[in-house]
Amino acid sequence: MILKKNKKITNLGNLIKIGIFFFFTLSASAETIEKKYASFKLLNKTTNKVSQKNISVNSVVVWETLNIHVLYCASTPPTEIPEDYVLIDVYDEINNKNKNIYKGWMISSSPDITPLENPIYDLWLVDCINDKTF
Repeated sequence: MILKKNKKITNLGNLIKIGIFFFFTLSASAETIEKKYASFKLLNKTTNKVSQKNISVNSVVVWETLNIHVLYCASTPPTEIPEDYVLIDVYDEINNKNKNIYKGWMISSSPDITPLENPIYDLWLVDCINDKTF
């Protein structure tokens, strides 16, 4: 009986040590690098055209009938696997109605996980950058 209790306490202690190890390992990883622009691609399904635009962080851009507000854009450090993250708020002004159609995070490597999809447009993040090249 005492042997079982000591074994449970030992297992619990080991579990706590493993949890602390993972907590400090994950918190020691490099922080993301904030960028000035988010680069997006937009597919207009009615015209079958893809266009690309760089949008400044903390600005609102009207793109066709969409109002895109970029709140945050960042990339992982060069020492890690390349990844870009953007927080956006998108409104559609179709039929003179300003309707929120997307609010949340987009990830560049996984456009199929966090896409904006509506009957007319598909929007996805390409990159987070510091220079507006076009």
